[in-house]
Formats: sequence, structure tokens, C-alpha cells
Amino acid sequence: MAASELYTKFARVWIPDPEEVWKSAELLKDYKPGDKVLLLHLEEGKDLEYHLDPKTKELPHLRNPDILVGENDLTALSYLHEPAVLHNLRVRFIDSKLIYTYCGIVLVAINPYEQLPIYGEDIINAYSGQNMGDMDPHIFAVAEEAYKQMARDERNQSIIVSGESGAGKTVSAKYAMRYFATVSGSASEANVEEKVLASNPIMESIGNAKTTRNDNSSRFGKYIEIGFDKRYRIIGANMRTYLLEKSRVVFQAEEERNYHIFYQLCASAKLPEFKMLRLGNADNFNYTKQGGSPAIEGVDDAKEMAHTRQACTLLGISESHQMGIFRILAGILHLGNVGFTSRDADSCTIPPKHEPLCIFCDLMGVDYEEMCHWLCHRKLATATETYIKPISKLQATNARDALAKHIYAKLFNWIVDNVNQALHSAVKQHSFIGVLDIYGFETFEINSFEQFCINYANEKLQQQFNMHVFKLEQEEYMKEQIPWTLIDFYDNQPCINLIESKLGILDLLDEECKMPKGTDDTWAQKLYNTHLNKCALFEKPRLSNKAFIIQHFADKVEYQCEGFLEKNKDTVFEEQIKVLKSSKFKMLPELFQDDEKAISPTSATSSGRTPLTRTPAKPTKGRPGQMAKEHKKTVGHQFRNSLHLLMETLNATTPHYVRCIKPNDFKFPFTFDEKRAVQQLRACGVLETIRISAAGFPSRWTYQEFFSRYRVLMKQKDVLSDRKQTCKNVLEKLILDKDKYQFGKTKIFFRAGQVAYLEKLRADKLRAACIRIQKTIRGWLLRKKYLRMRKAAITVQRYVRGYQARCYAKFLRRTKAATIIQKYWRMYVVHRRYKIRRAATIVLQSYLRGFLARNRYRKILREHKAVIIQKRVRGWLARTHYKRSMRAIIYLQCCFRRMMAKRELKKLKIEARSVERYKKLHIGMENKIMQLQRKVDEQNKDYKCLMEKLTNLEGIYNSETEKLRSDLERLQLSEEEAKVATGRVLSLQEEIAKLRKDLEQTRSEKKCIEEHADRYKQETEQLVSNLKEENTLLKQEKEALNHRIVQQAKEMTETMEKKLVEETKQLELDLNDERLRYQNLLNEFSRLEERYDDLKEEMTLMVHVPKPGHKRTDSTHSSNESEYTFSSEIAEMEDIPSRTEEPSEKKVPLDMSLFLKLQKRVTELEQEKQVMQDELDRKEEQVLRSKAKEEERPQIRGAELEYESLKRQELESENKKLKNELNELRKALSEKSAPEVTAPGAPAYRVLMEQLTSVSEELDVRKEEVLILRSQLVSQKEAIQPKNTMTDSTILLEDVQKMKDKGEIAQAYIGLKETNRSSALDYHELNEDGELWLVYEGLKQANRLLESQLQSQKRSHENEAEALRGEIQSLKEENNRQQQLLAQNLQLPPEARIEASLQHEITRLTNENLDLMEQLEKQDKTVRKLKKQLKVFAKKIGELEVGQMENISPGQIIDEPIRPVNIPRKEKDFQGMLEYKKEDEQKLVKNLILELKPRGVAVNLIPGLPAYILFMCVRHADYLNDDQKVRSLLTSTINSIKKVLKKRGDDFETVSFWLSNTCRFLHCLKQYSGEEGFMKHNTSRQNEHCLTNFDLAEYRQVLSDLAIQIYQQLVRVLENILQPMIVSGMLEHETIQGVSGVKPTGLRKRTSSIADEGTYTLDSILRQLNSFHSVMCQHGMDPELIKQVVKQMFYIIGAITLNNLLLRKDMCSWSKGMQIRYNVSQLEEWLRDKNLMNSGAKETLEPLIQAAQLLQVKKKTDDDAEAICSMCNALTTAQIVKVLNLYTPVNEFEERVSVSFIRTIQMRLRDRKDSPQLLMDAKHIFPVTFPFNPSSLALETIQIPASLGLGFISRV
Repeated sequence: MAASELYTKFARVWIPDPEEVWKSAELLKDYKPGDKVLLLHLEEGKDLEYHLDPKTKELPHLRNPDILVGENDLTALSYLHEPAVLHNLRVRFIDSKLIYTYCGIVLVAINPYEQLPIYGEDIINAYSGQNMGDMDPHIFAVAEEAYKQMARDERNQSIIVSGESGAGKTVSAKYAMRYFATVSGSASEANVEEKVLASNPIMESIGNAKTTRNDNSSRFGKYIEIGFDKRYRIIGANMRTYLLEKSRVVFQAEEERNYHIFYQLCASAKLPEFKMLRLGNADNFNYTKQGGSPAIEGVDDAKEMAHTRQACTLLGISESHQMGIFRILAGILHLGNVGFTSRDADSCTIPPKHEPLCIFCDLMGVDYEEMCHWLCHRKLATATETYIKPISKLQATNARDALAKHIYAKLFNWIVDNVNQALHSAVKQHSFIGVLDIYGFETFEINSFEQFCINYANEKLQQQFNMHVFKLEQEEYMKEQIPWTLIDFYDNQPCINLIESKLGILDLLDEECKMPKGTDDTWAQKLYNTHLNKCALFEKPRLSNKAFIIQHFADKVEYQCEGFLEKNKDTVFEEQIKVLKSSKFKMLPELFQDDEKAISPTSATSSGRTPLTRTPAKPTKGRPGQMAKEHKKTVGHQFRNSLHLLMETLNATTPHYVRCIKPNDFKFPFTFDEKRAVQQLRACGVLETIRISAAGFPSRWTYQEFFSRYRVLMKQKDVLSDRKQTCKNVLEKLILDKDKYQFGKTKIFFRAGQVAYLEKLRADKLRAACIRIQKTIRGWLLRKKYLRMRKAAITVQRYVRGYQARCYAKFLRRTKAATIIQKYWRMYVVHRRYKIRRAATIVLQSYLRGFLARNRYRKILREHKAVIIQKRVRGWLARTHYKRSMRAIIYLQCCFRRMMAKRELKKLKIEARSVERYKKLHIGMENKIMQLQRKVDEQNKDYKCLMEKLTNLEGIYNSETEKLRSDLERLQLSEEEAKVATGRVLSLQEEIAKLRKDLEQTRSEKKCIEEHADRYKQETEQLVSNLKEENTLLKQEKEALNHRIVQQAKEMTETMEKKLVEETKQLELDLNDERLRYQNLLNEFSRLEERYDDLKEEMTLMVHVPKPGHKRTDSTHSSNESEYTFSSEIAEMEDIPSRTEEPSEKKVPLDMSLFLKLQKRVTELEQEKQVMQDELDRKEEQVLRSKAKEEERPQIRGAELEYESLKRQELESENKKLKNELNELRKALSEKSAPEVTAPGAPAYRVLMEQLTSVSEELDVRKEEVLILRSQLVSQKEAIQPKNTMTDSTILLEDVQKMKDKGEIAQAYIGLKETNRSSALDYHELNEDGELWLVYEGLKQANRLLESQLQSQKRSHENEAEALRGEIQSLKEENNRQQQLLAQNLQLPPEARIEASLQHEITRLTNENLDLMEQLEKQDKTVRKLKKQLKVFAKKIGELEVGQMENISPGQIIDEPIRPVNIPRKEKDFQGMLEYKKEDEQKLVKNLILELKPRGVAVNLIPGLPAYILFMCVRHADYLNDDQKVRSLLTSTINSIKKVLKKRGDDFETVSFWLSNTCRFLHCLKQYSGEEGFMKHNTSRQNEHCLTNFDLAEYRQVLSDLAIQIYQQLVRVLENILQPMIVSGMLEHETIQGVSGVKPTGLRKRTSSIADEGTYTLDSILRQLNSFHSVMCQHGMDPELIKQVVKQMFYIIGAITLNNLLLRKDMCSWSKGMQIRYNVSQLEEWLRDKNLMNSGAKETLEPLIQAAQLLQVKKKTDDDAEAICSMCNALTTAQIVKVLNLYTPVNEFEERVSVSFIRTIQMRLRDRKDSPQLLMDAKHIFPVTFPFNPSSLALETIQIPASLGLGFISRV
């Protein structure tokens, strides 16, 4: 398919952008060949016309499908180009927070500028042993690949870490070294891996500095070779350094610092040992203050100095040498403060007694005057004479700086040499892995000699990288047998030739340096003449004659010629060096020995970096002439030689590349600057790798993967049985151009873009299929919906129509009835309306007729009045007309008269002008007179009217006056009568007033009385109501209190129950933790025991086992081995002298720290031995006295009882003492409050510690006394009464019961055996009473016991101290409880307080009473047991008296009761015991344990048969009361089981068999122990078979420990078997075929998910689980123990699966979640089939189940986030966020998880308190318990098959 055909509508492309480098856009229409413009739609919503280049007509880069974005390997992208690489890195870095990405063979590491939790031990263990493509990209994956290839291919490896400053090179190299140190361990006990890691802080302090780009920038390159032996364990290391930047010693740019060591010295100047250096603040020195940034944020230089010194000590640099280093460094600082004064232009001087120079000379041990002279002068030598010439101030300053740089470079070399010596190993190195931490390509505004050397080195490395990539591509093509075509890739050999060939830049530079008058300008002219216009890679700047440009592989770089010659010469005055060589300070001349030998190129530029190589420990000697010649080599020549050596080393190894990228220049966490990233990608060769891959066939699929992915593009007829032929047929149809793909042997190779085309076809096919499925399903759904709706509509219609019919009938009936009612009602209404209307009509007629009559009358009246009005009006009108006519006539007359008057006036004016004014005034007066006359007339008229009114008023007044006179007379008569009546009325009024007053008073009194009565009544009623209310409230309060009491009692009960449940759970957790710690200690003890046995065998046989191949060790191997000592417990009986001699036989190199530890330990042991010897001497007299008393006693039992009474008295005194101390402790605790009691300085704490110390010391003394007395009593009794072995057995039994551990039992057994042997052999040679010999033997045995217990003493003390700590804790809890009770009592009333105290006292006394009763029961039990033993002894003594007692040995006495002929028995059945002879014990153990085949026993015999046989043998020894036989048999059994498990410990069947038998043996010891708790389920016959003489409780503990060890070994075995299956079966295999599609993969091929031959599937896991379960059931393992094993297996499956899921991005998808849930359901189904659902195994899979659910749930809204937070309660926050970050869509229909959603999840989970650890601990083992499981099998019914070869055992 043509590439242009992919540019269709909606296709996405990349276009260049000046800001974002590349911007995504979408095509708006199809591209057609010949189009010059593309119509694009940008992501920000804008449309753009993109013009194609008219010359090249190159189309923009196509964008990869979304499902390929974020791939682990960049070569997996379908389109390989710069924007795709940049976008993929950005998405992984910003969205997924993933800093590592593969690019073919290169690991790209982006500096996150943030601490990430991805470098812990759990991550290292997860990557250990994994294939590189199976896990997510990581520096650990690269390190693991290098380690694996070293072991597999027997070839040295190199890891090349490069990048610019601040990109994280040093950190990446450190993590790689840490990985090697962790997974490989060391071959000796010297902790070489710790020394390798300790070299980092030293080199960082002297070689790292703060720059503007990085706070801890490495200013040199280094290559560290980590050496391994034949077993691939670290044995040493070696370091080579390159190009140290010496100019930083004397000059630092703004915001930069000098090397860290100078500031560490200044920060530690106040230390006593640094007083002599006379240092101060860093700002006081010229060499440390130039940058103006003396401190780094977050870094404490004083602490860093302590770390540096600690690392120096660890690497063997002595304190004297360290102080010498610091003296030289301080001298350099003081030398920088030396100032010069100019005399003239050509000379200078130093002030006399110049303090900085004085300090420098004192520190260096040189003469002041001589150094002062040569700092200001130089020597010039000619052929005949020598001149001493003064130098100028500038030259002197430069010479001083050059000397400082030279001293620092020599010191740097010396430190590197010493570090190499410390890391050097005497063991021969088999292979090595080199880690190269070197500078990347550099280009600045001003580039000088340093940048030239750095870029030259990068050119060489890039050439090596290109050739390696080309070689790998060629090997891949040849391996697959496809046609090989030459790929055109950039070859930078011309650039390298330009630099290093003959007449190259370096050659011309060296030649110019030899010229007497050579300058930078002349050298530049030579460069122009030689290379300009002749070499395309060499250019000259336009505006400069002192610079040149080189076209490097990464970019063009312009170099300034100024300073090249001076830096290449590296001029240091020889006279100054001679002064330093003559120093009295011995270390200083050592630094300059290299000048004479000139072995390594240690010279450096005067202002640049020094190229360094490794200096051998023993340099070879050369001729003086050769030395001088070598000394004249320039820096460029030396650097070129070192670089050639480095390239030879790298070419001889298999390289692995790590390219570090700096995402931004501001050190912001997870901030991505596209421009800076592209610059570095171009410079580091990542894009070149992409280009080489894209030029060939970058996409590669196996035939099976291609078939599985693109099966949808095939028809059924195309599918053949041969997958290869099927793929060929399909590809020929899909891709017509055969050049676009090639068929290899196992893979199909595609050119760039073809996979995207196939993905497009697949997506189109799937989309079409989805549309068709959707169409069919939607049609079916709508058809079903239509039918359902039609049926529902018909039903509804039926019911509606029936309802409507019924309603219509009802309507008709109602209508008829309504019609009748309406008829009558209308008739009534009409009739009534008629009557009303008739009456109304009549009324209206009457009113209307009246109204008409009145209207007629009014009309007549109006007409009459109108006539009158007309008359008046007509008259008024006539008069008005007359008046108007008259007025008009008069007006006319006036007008005429006025006209006539005017005429007259004209005549008169002429005649009489003088009287004109008078006439005018006269006219006005006439008007006024006329007005006044009119007013007078009106007033006269008014006066007449008033006079008429006055006349009328006078008449009316006269008549009224007469009337009033008559009324007055009548009133006068009535007044007289009123006066008489008034007097009488006044008296009556007075009486009425009095009566009214009395009435008012009476009324007021009545009112008061009524008010008082009302008030009293109201008060009474109020009181009654209040009382009623109070009564009601009291009743309510009573009811509430009763309810509250009941509720509180209920709540208290519930609270107590909850507390009880919680405390029970907490106690169970504490018990599990304690059990887990104990079992871990047992595991460690067994491992140390095995290690001890292995070392003993190696030292004894001195056999070197040949290398078995690549074998990985545990990650904790080195730390475990380093802590191993020879003071571990002795599990088996070994001779002490042979054990003490073993360390001396080890042929290992002397390690100073180990030697000091051993010396200290030996001193302590000698002191302890001396104390024990003094104690032994002091107790000898007591032993002799006790022995004498024993002889005086006629009966041994009496002495024993006296001894017991003495011990009881001692215990009682000890008890009193402890009670007194307890009272003191309580008193001290009561003095302080509870929080202060536990403080270290508190009185209680001091009293407690004193008591602990005294108790510990007294325990030691008591234990020693008891051991001495035991040994002496044993010796005495053996000597005095050798025949009474039964009594001795009783005593020894009691001693065994007192012994606490198996070590004491073993030693006591040794002592007893030696004593018996010696007494039996030498008894006839003793003196009369044999006392001296017995005392000697007793002392000797006591000495042996003491010596054997020196090793176990410390552990016993620790156990006792732990017990005391537990007692302290219980006392603290008791004290807290007492204080709480006291506080509660104080809050109670006095009566309740007394009652509570009495109750508490009663409780305490009850508890004490119960304890005393328990002790009494124990004592009674002991008495009964002793009485039983006395009866047995009496019976045996009677039997012995019958026979010949004098001639029978003790051994024969013991064997006597075994004879069934002499023992009368009532039972005729078998007694359930087996008899064997003492000499047959080894044969018994051999046939029953060592050579037993578990499979035959499990199939043919009853389960647990060996355990039953062994117990029956123990029963017989118990029946004989032979304690030695019991001890010997149990010890041999335990040791034999250990030997079998050590020999066949990898066989699950063997381990399961002996775990089952050990548990059955343990259950038998419990079932037949005679203890009531274990006898509940026994039959009466089984109770008769209980042990009678010995209490084997301690051996039960030993067997329990052995069972724990076997269980842990069983877990390790099944883990080793299951681990290879889990990832493949649970994650990679497609259990549900077709659900998860295979995505394209890159060069790092992950493990295929297709089930090929040999691939593990889920069925493989289930079959293995069935195998485990059937084997355990066949062996008769306890059901509870099987459940625990299954729970552990499921935990391993879940933890390993989840850990791999969290580290594999390709597994985090929706379809994979479905696969996991299906697989988990299959495991749950297996549990149900086996009836193991209650084993707790399902709960261990809960984190995995929740992770699978998390992959499948919706992840968009806040509700989804809430659901996720509530669902994933078994996952930690880190695990949830990791899964969300890794979630990757497999198909384009899925969507990625947004960053905002992940932040929402983090915000919701921020308050959750869980472990920050990302991975689960797959090595975790649950604590195991062995519940008692009695056997119903009767011992007497057991038959011994002949196949076991136990014919020497007889049934009893």
C-alpha cells in the first residue's frame, strides 16, 4: 500500500511548531497526489492550510493510533519518527508518571526531580530473574539483563550511562550498582558489596560540585568494573576516571560551587581534630566564595563530611591518611588566599610573613622562604646556562592556581588508587560488569578545550553505539534468514578522523605546542589552511579568526581557540613541584611519584578537566629516558590514549545503554520541556536508533501472535493448520507490495507504517462487525419492544373499550332519567316563571302608568313654565336688542361727534394751545365726579334698605320683650321655692356622700377580700399544678433513668463484648506476630545450622565443587552471611574442640574489621571463662560438703527430698524478695504520673533497670550453681550406688524436666555418657571410697558443661530479659489498671467507693486463691507421680531380689521387664509397644527414616506409619524407664529427619511426608502424655497406653520446632514449583480466547500470551494444586494443616500475580481484568471442589480480585471515584494509583484514565493510613499452628510390613 493512501479524511498528522516542536492536526479532506496544500484542523480548534514543500513534496508525519501511545518500547510504534518518540515519552512521563522507556536496546531515563518509591528491596526481588521484556522498563531490568548475559554467555558486560549534567547519570549508575550488590551478594564475609557502594560518597565529595544545572554534578567520568567469581558473587571492584575538571578548584561561575569536600571541611572546622587546619567559613577563602552560593538547599555539609569519613574508614583508609588528605585540601584553600604585590611590570613579591602562605607551608611541611621565592620566580634552562627570571603578578597568580590544580589532581588520583586497592580482591576475577558514568554531548555559548574533549569522547561512543545497533539488526535479519539489505545510517568516522587522524585537530594542536613561539592564533591559521574547504565537517565563522566550527553527530559546535594551547600543555613550574617533593609531610611526596613514573596521564589542563586512567597497584618500571618522554605528552594525547583504552574495553564487552534525559532546566518535578528533550534525544543517539530501525523492518511479529491479532481479517477458508502458510496467504491479499514485509523463520517483518495499516483494517473490520451486530441487536430489541407494546396496546384497548361500553350504557340510563326529571322541572320552572312575570308585569304597569302620568304633568308644567320663560326671555332679548341698538347709535353719535370734535379741536388748537393741559385735567375730574356720584346713589339705596330692616326688627323686639317680662316674673316665684328646696337637697346630698363613701369602702374591702381569695385560690391551684407537673417529671425522669440504666447496661455489655472481641482479635494478632517472629527465628536458626554444616564439611573435605552453571542467590544472602558467626546453637551432639578449631582452618584474606570483632569476642569469652572458673573454685567446697552429706544419708531418696526442700526454701526466699521488689516498684510507680513513669530518667525506670540487672546477674549465678550441682550429684550417685539405676533415672528425669532447651539436654547427655563410661572402666582402680576420683570427674564434667554453655548463655540471657520485659509490661498494665480503678473510685461517693474497694480486694484475693489452688494441684499431681514411680521402683526391686542381683549389670536390669514371659498379664492382646536392642537403633533409624521411600509408604501402608512405629518404640523405652534410650532414640530421630530433608529438601513429596509424620509423632506424644487436656478423646484402652515414667513436654517443643522448619521448607518448595507457572498462567495465558488482543511489541519482546508448547496455563496451575493436595492427603496430613498450606499457596499466587501486574503496563487493561477474574473464579471453584472455602485462602486473593475489578470499572466521574475508594479496601493507595497510571487501552474503543481522575482518587484516599510499599511481600509466610488431632487408631492393631526391613523389632 502506498504511503499517500493513508492520508485520508480524519487521519491525524504531526506538523512542526516553533513552541511545542511538533503539533497534532487532523486532515479535513483526503489527500490526492499533486495537492500542494493540506487542509488541517488543529487540536485547539483552528483550521490551517499546510503548504507542502514544493521541492521535496514530503507529507507530514502520520500519528500513531491511540492504543500504541504510551508503549514501553518506542520501537513498538507503527510510525517511527521524532514526533512519535517525543509524544510517547511525554505521555508516559506526564500522564503515567513513568520515567523509564525502552528504545530498542536503549533505556531512556527521564529525571523526575522527585523521590519515587520504585527502588526498594521488593522491586529488586521482583526484577531478579525476569526477562527484560516481561517487566516494565527499569534500570533494574537493564542490570538484570547484564547480570544474566554475563552468567549465560560467559562474556563481560558494560552499562553505559550518559546524558548531560543534571539528567541523573550518577543516580542511575548508583542504582545499577546497588542491584548487583543486592542480588549477587559477596563471596566472603568482608561485605565487598558494601565497600563498592561506599565508594560513591567518597567520589561524590571529591569529584562532584554544584552547577547551575545540577546540585550534585559529576565533574569527571568514571568506569567502575565490578568483579565476580565463578559463582557470580561480587569479589571486588575497580574504578577508572576520565577528564577531571581541575579549573573548578580555582574558579567557579556565578551560583556554582567548588568541589563538595572543601565545603564539608569548612562546615566541620570546629571539630577538635580539625583545629590544626585553621579553617573557617567558606566565604573566607578565595577558592570557595567566587560562586556566591556556599550552601545547597537541603544538604548539611557537616553530616555529609561524617558520611565521607565513614566511607573512608569502611574502605580501609586509616585515620592518619584521612587527616593527611584533609591537610592537603586545607593547604589548597590557604594557597588560594596567597596575594602578590607588583614591583614593576615584570616582577612581583609576597608580603613578609604572609599568613596564608605560612599556614600553607606549615600544613605541607615545606620551607616558607623557598616556596615564597619560587612562587614569584621561574627557572629558564638553555643548552649552556640556567637563568632565574622574576615573573609578573598575573603570571604568579596563574602559576599559583596551576599549582593548586596540580596538587588537587594528584590527590584525586591517590584517593582513586586507594579506593581501588580497598576494592581489590585476592580471588581471581572470573568476569566483570562495567558501569560507565560519563558526560554527555555539551554545547555552550563559549566552548573551549573541555567541551572539545567531551564531544570527542561522545563521537567515539556514538560510533560504537551505531555499530552495535547495526550489528544487532544484522544478526536479527540473518537469524531469521531474510534478505539483508544495507541500511544507510550516519557514520561519524569522518568527524573522528578530523579530530584524531594525522594532521587532524589534535595532531596540529600537539605540533603547535612544541613550537617555541606557538600561539592560539597561529594554530587557528593552520587549522584553516589544512581543513577549511577540504573537509565538509569543518567550518570557519564569518566574523571571527580565532574560532572554528565542527559538525558533530548531534549539532554544530563553535569552539574558541583561545586557551587551547595553554590547556593542552598544562604548564606547572618544576621548581614548585620539587619544593613539594622535599616536604617533611610524608604523604605529599607520595602524590608526585607518578611524575617520575608517568604511568597514568594525570596531567590536566590549567583550567580544564584531567583525563585519568586507572593506576595499577604495582607500576612497572621504565627507563629514565622513556619516563621523560612520557612526561612530555600533552593532555590531548593522553586523553586520546585513555579513550582508545576505554573503547577497547567496551568493544570487548556486551554493552547496555542508558540515556538520561533532563526534562527541564528549572528542576521542576514532572515537567516536560519539548525543546530541551528533543535536543537531548538528538544528541544521545535515541533518534538515530529509531532511524536505523525505521530504515529496515521495525515491526516484528511471531506467526502465532500475528494470527491471534489479525484473525478477524481472515475468512474461514483461509485458516489452515499451518499458521505460517496462513499468515503468508493473508498478507499477500492484504498488502500487495511485497517489499513492505518479509517472512522469517519465526517472525514476520514489516516496514514502518504497515502495522498501522493492518491496525486500520482490523479496526475497520471490527467497526463494521460492531455496526452489524449493533444493527441486528437493535432491530431485534426494537422488534421485541414493538411486539411487547402491541400486545400491551391490544390488552389496554380491550379493557378500555369494555369500560367505555359500560360507561355508555350507564350514560343512556342516566340520560332517560334526566329527561323525565327535566320535563317536570321545566314545567314547574316555566309556571313559576309565568307567575313571577305576571306579578312583575302588573307592578310594572302600575308604576309605568304612574310614571307616564307624572311625565305628562311634568310636561304640561314645563310647557307653562317655558311660556313664562319665553316671555321673559323674549322681553330680555328685545330689551337687549334695544340696548345694543341704542349703544350702537350712541357709538355712532359719539364717533360722529368725535370726528366733529376733532375738527373743532384742530380749530381750537390753533386758538388756544395754552389751556390744553387744563382741559385734559378737567376731563379726568369729570370722570371722577361722575363715579363718586354713582357711589353716593348706591349708598343711599343701601341705606333705605337697612332702614326698612331696622323698622321690622324693632317691632319684633318689642313683642319679645313683653314675653320675656312675663317669664321673668314667673321665674322669680319659682326661685323662692327653689331656695327652700335647695337646703333640703344639700342635707340629702351630704347623707348620700357619706353613704357613697361607706359603700366605696365596703366595696374596696370586698374587692381586697375577693382578690386575696382569688390569689390564694390561684396559688393553691398553681401549687397543685406544680406538684402534679413535678410528679409527672419525676415519673418521667424515673422512667428515663430506668431506660437509661437499661440502655447503659446494654451499651456497657455491648461495649465490653466489642472490647472483648477487639482484645481477642488483638491478642490473636499479637499471638500470630509472636508466632511469626518465633518461626522466622527458627527458619534463621535452621539456615545457620545448615550453613554451619556446609562450612564444616567444606573445611573438612576441602573439596571445591565445580560451578553448576548460573545459579541465583537470595537477595538477602550477603547480609545473612555477613552476620553469621560460630556462636550459634548446637542442634546435634558435636565435639567442642573440633568446633572451636574450625574458624582457624578457613583460608580467607584478613579483614581488619572482622579481625577486631573476633578479637573483641575472644576477650569477652576469656573474661567469662575466668569468671566461671572462679565461680567453679568457690563452689568446690560446697560440692564436697554436699557429697559428704549424701554419703551419710542411707537413702538416696531422703537426700533428694532434702535437696528439694532446700530448693523450695530458696524459691520461697526468692519469692519474698521478688514481692519486696514488686512493692518497691509499685511505690516508685505511684510517685509519678503514668506518662512520666516510663521515661528513661524516671525513678521507676531506674529502680526497674537496677532490679533487672540484679535479677539477671542472680539468674546467671543460680544457673551455674544448678548446673554444677547437677553434674556433681550425677557423678556421686553413679559412684556410690551404681546398681540403683532406677533411682538415677528418676533423678535424671527431674533434671531433664528442669532443663530449658535441647542444648542443655544434649550436654547433660554427653556428661552422663562420659561419666558412665569412666566409672565403668576405672571404678576398681579408685581408692577406698573413690571420693577423689569422683570429685575430679564431677569437676571435669562441670567444666565441660560450663564451656559448652558459654555459647548459649547469651541467648538464654536474652530470653530471660525478654521474659522480664514482658513482666514489666504486665506490671505497667497492672499499674495503669490500678490507677484507672483509683480514679474511678475517687469519682464515686464514699459508700460506693468502699464497696468498690471491697469488691476489688475480693477479686484480687480470689485470683490469688485460684493461683494457689493451681499450684497445689500441680504439687499434688507431682506427689502422685512420685508415688507411682516409687511403686514401680518397689516392684522392680522385688523382681531384682528374686534373681541374682549381684551378677547382673544395670543394663540387664533395664532389659529385664521387656521379657513377656516373666511379666504376668491379664490381657492377651498386643500392648502397643515395640522392642529393639540398643545396638539396633541406627539400623532402625536408617530403615525407617533415611532410606524410606515416601511414595511406597503413602500408597501401600496406613498414613503416618513411621510416626506410630517410632512412638511405640518410645513407649517401650518409657515402660523400661530407660531415659538414655529415650533420649538417644528421639535425638537420632530428629537428626535423621533433618538429614533427609537436607538431602532431599527439594522434593515436595519427601517434605510433605515427613511433615505429616512429624505432626503425627507430635500428636502421639500429646495424646499419650497422660495430661487430662489431651485424653478427652481417648478410649479407655488408649488411656492405658499413656507414658508412665517420662514427661516429654520439652521434646514436644523440639518436635514442634522441627515441624515448623519442615513446614517452612515445604512452603519454599511449593513456591519454587509454582513461581514459574504463576505469571504465565494467571496473567499471560489467554484462558478466554479472543478477549484480549495482542498489541504490537518492540525489540524487547515480552513473553507471548499464546499457549505454545511448554507454556504454563491456568490448567497447569490447577493440575499442580491437585497434585499437591493429593500428595498431602495420601500422606495423612492433618486437615487444618492442609488448609494452612493451601492458604499459603494462594497467597503466593495472589502476591506474585499482583506484583507483576503492578510492574507491567501491558497487563493493565480491561480485557486482562476479565481474564484475571475468570482465573480467580477457577481457583475458587477448585477450593469449593476440595471443600477448602473456609481455609482463608480466598481472602488472600482479595487484593488481586480488587485490582482486576479496578481494571474493569468505569473511571470517569466523581461517583466512579467514590465507588473505587470504597471497593478497593484491600489495596493500598500507592497500588490503586499505580494501576490507574498503568491502565492501557488494548483497543481504540477504550479510553485512558484522565490525570484529573487520578488526582481525585488521591485526594479521596489521602486520609487512608496504609503501607507506602508498592509491592506485596511474596516471601511472607503465615505463622503455622498444629492443632491437636488425636488418632482413633489403636496401637495394638498396627502391623509392621516386612517391606520396611524391621525384622529386628519384636512386638510386646
